[in-house]
This record gives sequence, C-alpha cells and structure tokens, in this order.
Amino acid sequence: METYSKNDTKPFGGQIAYRQVEAMYDGNIIRDKKQDFKDTWQNISDTGSLYICLASKLYLNEEEAEAMMEYVSAGNSLVISAGLIDENLLDKLGCKEMYSEPMIENAMGQMKSTGVSTTRQPDFKYSYYYFPFDNYFTGIDSTDTRVLGYNDNKKPNSIVHFYGKGKLYLQCEPRAFSNYFLLKENNYEYLKKTLAFTVAEPEHVYWDDHYNKIRSRKDTDRNFSSFSEIMKHPPLKFAFWLSLLLLAMYILFGGKRVQRIIPQLKPNENTTVTFTETIGRLYLQKKDNKNIADKMITYFNEYIRNTYFLNTNQVNADFVAVLSRKSGVDKDKVETLYRSIVATHSSSIVSDYQLLSLHEQIQQFYKNKGNKN
Repeated sequence: METYSKNDTKPFGGQIAYRQVEAMYDGNIIRDKKQDFKDTWQNISDTGSLYICLASKLYLNEEEAEAMMEYVSAGNSLVISAGLIDENLLDKLGCKEMYSEPMIENAMGQMKSTGVSTTRQPDFKYSYYYFPFDNYFTGIDSTDTRVLGYNDNKKPNSIVHFYGKGKLYLQCEPRAFSNYFLLKENNYEYLKKTLAFTVAEPEHVYWDDHYNKIRSRKDTDRNFSSFSEIMKHPPLKFAFWLSLLLLAMYILFGGKRVQRIIPQLKPNENTTVTFTETIGRLYLQKKDNKNIADKMITYFNEYIRNTYFLNTNQVNADFVAVLSRKSGVDKDKVETLYRSIVATHSSSIVSDYQLLSLHEQIQQFYKNKGNKN
C-alpha cells in the first residue's frame, strides 16, 4: 500500500524521504502537520518556510486549495508530490494532469524499468523496476510556470509555479519519493535535486501527515459540505441535533438490552515478506539472480531489525545466539542461514541453486520462528 507516511518502512512508505529532508535541513526541526491546510495556514504566519506533502492522491476542497495559494503568495515554498492532484488546485495554475492508474489484473504485464529525469540533466534517468511513470501535466502556461522534470516519455511531470512572493512545486509521481525508489542506487539524489530549487534556508520546515490518509473526495469534503452546510440552515441544524439526541437515547437505553458483537480480529500479515516475494518474481523474469538475492537479504535483515531489534551489520556468534533465543529458531539453522547470506552477498554471480536455497532457508526461518522447544 502506498502510504508515504514518515513512519512507514515498507517499500512505498516515506521514512527514507523524511530522514533525507531531516539531513538536508539539519539545523531546522521538522514540524509535522496532521490537519487540513486551511487550519494550518490559520495558525501560522510564515513568509519564508518550506512545506512538503507526499500522497498517493491529493484531494482538496476549494478552501484548502485557496489556503495553499495564500501560503505560497506570502513568500513560502510548497512542495506537493501526488499521483492524482485535485482540480481545485490545478485550476488555479491553469493546467491539467493526465493521470494513469495501472489496472490490477494487468499489473505484472505493465511493470518494467522506468524512471524520471530533471531539466538540469535531461539525458540522465533515475530508474527502478515497477509500474511506468506515465503521469504528466498539460496546458502549462509558460508565463508563470516552468518545467523541472520529465517522465520516460519526455512528458513534464514536475513543475514550479511562481505566485506572489513564493513558489508552488508540483510533481505527479510520488513513487519517485518512496523508500523503494530512493534506496535504488543513486536515486536519493532525485529528491535532493528536486528540493534544491526551493528556499536554501527556510524559516520553518513542515511535513504533511494529513493528506496521505485521505483516500477519497468524500473524506476531504465531509467537514465542509456536510457539517458546515447543515449549520448554515436553522431547519437542518435543528434536525441534525434532534437526530443526535435520538441516537444518544437509543444507544443509552437500547444498548443495555443488546449484547455487543465481539469482532473477529484478523491475524497480522507479514507484508514485508509478501512484497519481497512479489519483487522477486519480477526480477526472476529478467534472470537477475544477484539482484533478487540482494533484495531478499535486504528485506530479511530489515525484518530482523524491526522485529527483534538486532544490529544486522555485526553478524557474529553472539548475534546468532541472541537471534536464536529471541526467534525460537535452532541456533544451527540461524548460523547456516547467515552463512548462506554472507556467501551469497559476497558473490558477484548467484546461481539458480544458490537463489532457491537462500529462499528456502529464509522461508523456513519464518515458519519455524517461535517453535523452538
């Protein structure tokens, strides 16, 4: 799932981007914002700050879009990266977006090596293997808007709009700022070069943690269209409060006679393992056994660090003993597994047998954890 959350370590989370921003502005504490932009702008009066928003899709109502333009006009920099950007904002720039969402049933066939580039290095591409970067902007007014980057088809997917005293940066390929993309070779430089266009020493740095949770237009319109509009009309306002009163009475008296249903909790899923297997199948088509093995090792070590809080950079006898004790897997099996990991990682060529053996040992670890007598 594409969350782009600062706390999400999964492939399409935003933890790597967040840490990179922290490093770029190490003299500035990042301030997380968990409310809509209209409320954010009402509580600040900045004239030289940087606001960063990553989301799978960006849904805004008219008031939020207007607040963003006011923030930019005051002299601030607003950086937005979203696959689908709301027309309420695009209309203020006078441009459109061509958005393409891959069909799930054809997902495997659509994946390929794909990348993005910047106007500073138009012939150099930051790439990875996944869904192609097909989104782009059209109808750009060159009077106050400049193109900053392109997709594989040389279509503009990154722009800057000059408004008032500030700048609004829009990029319609948020996967280029995901953990998975930024950890690929030198792709981390793409984020650095994107932010290089912004103010060098911002007054404050804000990280949005609100819009990456908005999954539909109903979520962002709810407070505006439902509650606010009801409060404007006395008959609707009276009916609303009466309904709440009746509902409260029903819960108060009816709840005493009806036993609450106890929901059945679904067991936690190991999504990291699932993703590793999926990416492995993708690279298997290319017969790139070394790349498959390296990614299997990377995500397995990430699982060990997050689950058992162990440092996988120092694999020795003590590490093996502690991991065996915490996971419940026999010490001999843990030692054999990490011996295979070290041998595979140091090999320049990985055979099919090595790859299958490594995969089987990792799977046995997941199956046997917690079963040690």
